[in-house]
Amino acid sequence: MRHIVIGTALLAASPILSAKPCEELGAEISAKIESKGVRGYSLKLMPVADATEGSVVGTCDGGASKLVYRRR
Repeated sequence: MRHIVIGTALLAASPILSAKPCEELGAEISAKIESKGVRGYSLKLMPVADATEGSVVGTCDGGASKLVYRRR
């Protein structure tokens, strides 16, 4: 199930969407994750250099920030 969620989130994080504001992209990815019935996760915005743990599911701010998914 986790692979499906991450795959869906990665599709949502295509280069077309990277031009969106981070908050908007994060909300869209969260909605897709939750529509799959996933609970108990975090989606955190962080600078590229700090995105070392978890799965990167989106990029925004022109590639300067990443959205990182983690299960709790």
